Amino acid sequence: MTIGVGGISPQQALAALTNMTEGVVAVSEDEFNRRIQHAQRLMAQHGLDAIYVNAGTNLYYFTGTRWFSSERMVGAIIPAVGEVQYIAPAFELDTLQGYMTIKGQVNTWHEDESPFKLFADVLDNIGLKQAKIGIDESTAFFISDGISQASPQHRFLSATTVTAGCRMIKSIAELALMQRAKDMTLEVHKATASILREGITTAEVEDFINQAHYAVGAPKGSYFCIVLFGEDTAYPHGVKSPKALALNDTVLIDTGCQLHGYNSDITRTYVFGEPNDRQRQLWQLEQDAQIAAFDAAQIGTSCSSVDAAARKVLEAAGFGPDYNVPGLPHRTGHGIGLDIHEWPYLVRNDITPLAVGMCFSNEPMLCVPGEFGIRHEDHFYMTAQGPKWFTAPAKSIDDPFYLA
Repeated sequence: MTIGVGGISPQQALAALTNMTEGVVAVSEDEFNRRIQHAQRLMAQHGLDAIYVNAGTNLYYFTGTRWFSSERMVGAIIPAVGEVQYIAPAFELDTLQGYMTIKGQVNTWHEDESPFKLFADVLDNIGLKQAKIGIDESTAFFISDGISQASPQHRFLSATTVTAGCRMIKSIAELALMQRAKDMTLEVHKATASILREGITTAEVEDFINQAHYAVGAPKGSYFCIVLFGEDTAYPHGVKSPKALALNDTVLIDTGCQLHGYNSDITRTYVFGEPNDRQRQLWQLEQDAQIAAFDAAQIGTSCSSVDAAARKVLEAAGFGPDYNVPGLPHRTGHGIGLDIHEWPYLVRNDITPLAVGMCFSNEPMLCVPGEFGIRHEDHFYMTAQGPKWFTAPAKSIDDPFYLA
């Protein structure tokens, strides 16, 4: 039996977990102010007079205001020069102010009024008459379309040069939050492996993972969870009717949590029972591809070159080529932060040069439909000396969690 897999009851495993959030420090108000200042420098560099950030992670990133997007327009105008201007429904004013970290004028609209006209009026009031305005890329079409129709005198562009330009470089505080979240999820993975038994369903495992994330201190439990057994593991995001666990099945578990909004996302693949030669071969090949991607991630090299390094290992073993299966059908990795998938991406068409502070998943999954799939997913961040792991890759197919 694979070391650390099976033999423990869920109750025992949960009892052994402890809250891991002691000493965790949230992002400070000073850092939110620095983010706005950085955004303003980028606006000047790219010729933008202001950007609009909609409710969601961009609004939180720049202002510390937690608010989910909906059918009502809630967001903020960040001018290249001047103070933040919020836009929100009048009946939400008091609630919104309670969530704000960076204070600013809240411009309100009633239910029978147009928030888009209000947007145009705010621009006029802060002296932007014929301006270039960047729109947050996550803004719903009905909002961006309403804004453009209400403000034909302005030119509207994507704000991605600013939003991504700021967010893809993580601060020390952000790295610390992600490190702790990933440490928490890795402990959840270890506990989960220990409770596996023949006949256990994916739903039972998912429920345990959620409880385990609560136990280590994740305030909302699991942010997401994928549990797959046997041939189902060949499909990266699962199947409609997942099978229960059988002896000698490949096990793939991909899960994560959030800590002050920052994400963990770790996948472990191993065997419930004794690995056969084919499982051993592909498990190691997948890890070789993961290590090749890590080694290729050097300051100044392109994101695409990291993807190419992983793909080269798999193609040399007869898989692929390119994005074909059997092989690696998706990108090697993604940026991560407040969104679980964010810029930049380790994929062929992303030529962004790697820079200090960028964070990535490293998961060049090997998919063999009809047999099984192997995904090792750990994350790394870029330092001046090169890449550094948040969590170390699995030790071996026989001892994935370094228990021996």
